Amino acid sequence: MSAVTRAEYCVVACAEAWRGAGEILASPMGVIPSVGARLALRTFSPELLLTDGEALLVGVDGAVEGWLPYRSHLELVTGGRRHVMMGASQIDRYGNQNISCIGDWAKPVRQLLGVRGAPVNTLNNPTSYWVPRHSRRVFVEKVDMVCGVGYDRAGGARYHRIPRVVSDLGVFDFATPDRSMRLASLHPGVSVEEVRGATGFELAVAADVPFTREPTAEELRLIREVIDPDGVRAREVAG
Repeated sequence: MSAVTRAEYCVVACAEAWRGAGEILASPMGVIPSVGARLALRTFSPELLLTDGEALLVGVDGAVEGWLPYRSHLELVTGGRRHVMMGASQIDRYGNQNISCIGDWAKPVRQLLGVRGAPVNTLNNPTSYWVPRHSRRVFVEKVDMVCGVGYDRAGGARYHRIPRVVSDLGVFDFATPDRSMRLASLHPGVSVEEVRGATGFELAVAADVPFTREPTAEELRLIREVIDPDGVRAREVAG
């Protein structure tokens, strides 16, 4: 097989968010998180539940396996039995996320998606984040508006947890004493200095940061031949 691409390292890093999750609802948003969730379902997390994004539960090949009425969906969302991977227009050192607006809320420079379900997601079920273009515009000292709730604002919410943040440069978690963001792994070809230069706040960085794990031969086959044979993943992350 040809060399592993950056997009494929990102797929594996996203898939790992659902390792050992058991029978919970995986809600990936974006191409690479979706490929990652399907990879996890086909390999090390066979009990995951996937949806069509509306009202149906689907299997690894997209076949309908069940119906998920709205009331049942809400029970999963508010009871810690879903793990969503969302995007972030801005995210800060404690995992506060913004997808609503850039600039002052009263007169924003740019209007984005809006708060939507982010507060409920982050306070009531595990929430990870996917950032396809790591930059100081996204990884900021302070978000312009809090949509997804970070560790410094969660107030001990029972199901609040941010397992990981995946970007095109590496994987990040909050395994620090003050729950600030930590560089957990680098994608091959990326340096610590590159990540620091693209981040608008001081990251916690260990003396020896590992590389993101490489996909196995079987995982590569599944990604390239079964889950994403058209290579749509490369449109989100090139190289």
